[in-house]
Amino acid sequence: MRALPHLHTRTSLFARVLGPYLLVAASTMLTRASALRTLLAEFDANVVWPWVAGAFVLPIGLTIIVLHPYWRGAPAAIVSLLGWLTAFKGVALMTFPYAYLSWGNDVVAQAPWWQVGTVIVALAGLYLSIVGWATAVGRPASLPAARAAGDMPRAA
Repeated sequence: MRALPHLHTRTSLFARVLGPYLLVAASTMLTRASALRTLLAEFDANVVWPWVAGAFVLPIGLTIIVLHPYWRGAPAAIVSLLGWLTAFKGVALMTFPYAYLSWGNDVVAQAPWWQVGTVIVALAGLYLSIVGWATAVGRPASLPAARAAGDMPRAA
């Protein structure tokens, strides 16, 4: 854990956001596994939902790709990989939603394997949360000193 203070700021910020998200999403999928098939069926039943979801997911993935071009170290590689996977998911939902959702249904039908994958996602979320928030706690609090001196950060 000696390398944590040297973790890139953007990697730390993305880890603090993506880590808890992955942890909550994976935990919800595992605890509500019986509702997952129904959720996929309802999502697949309306042609609008996949496109709208893809329209929101694609810019999120592209934002991660553009703002986080770092691959050195495990946290950075996980964040960058999540950006690319999120962008691919957005494109897939918008361009070939039925094939993508059919693949999702096939994965859920293979009961033990998607659960193992979801546990891996939860562990990645826990790792990113710990790494991201550990670097935030170890940072010096220089911003309050700057505000006390009257030097406010400018927006433009």
